[in-house]
Amino acid sequence: MTGWDWGVASAAFPLMLKGLAVTAEATVLGSCLAFVLGLILTLLRLSRVPVLAQVTWAFVEFVRDTPLLVQLYFVFFSFPVTLGIKMSPLMTGVVTLGVHYAAYTSDTYRAGIQAIPRGQWEAARALSLPRHRVWLSVVLPQAIRRSVPSLGNYLISMFKDTPILLTVGVLEMVGQAEQAGAANYSYVEPFTIAGFLFLVLSYPSSILVRRLERYVGPR
Repeated sequence: MTGWDWGVASAAFPLMLKGLAVTAEATVLGSCLAFVLGLILTLLRLSRVPVLAQVTWAFVEFVRDTPLLVQLYFVFFSFPVTLGIKMSPLMTGVVTLGVHYAAYTSDTYRAGIQAIPRGQWEAARALSLPRHRVWLSVVLPQAIRRSVPSLGNYLISMFKDTPILLTVGVLEMVGQAEQAGAANYSYVEPFTIAGFLFLVLSYPSSILVRRLERYVGPR
């Protein structure tokens, strides 16, 4: 079939919306895991226990230096055999995306913490504030605020990486586009709609992130 068929497009659109819901679910859950785990990894790397800090550093570097697709296959095919952990394809994708991006968000948090002026640390010590109070009331609120723009960029990147979950059977937007194309023997319409939906959601998000960057940046 050549050209654009509006009948095929209208038939494919509901499937695209169904796939978009799965894409959004994977992105939201994966990003929540990435943001929380990334902060935990950062605190472990900055801990006063050298062995713990080194092990965390090695884990982060391993995750950053291996492809996301390999990690996805490893979790999906190896975990049930080696660890007895069997998850649904969607949950496998969420965990893999979350851990993968946590390795990157941890560096973002670390940069935010290191950007805190040294004078604030010294002032907190001069006031004899407990260490946990310094972190919870002084350091982390500022570090997280500085990290928001970069975290937003990783959220957008994760959203665009969700099609990789198709390889383990998750029918997100691209998966639904493939099925719609096979059903109608025309791939132009469903893949065009999928690309358009990615663009419509990603571009405004990137504009919002840039505005956030100006808002939380140095003044």
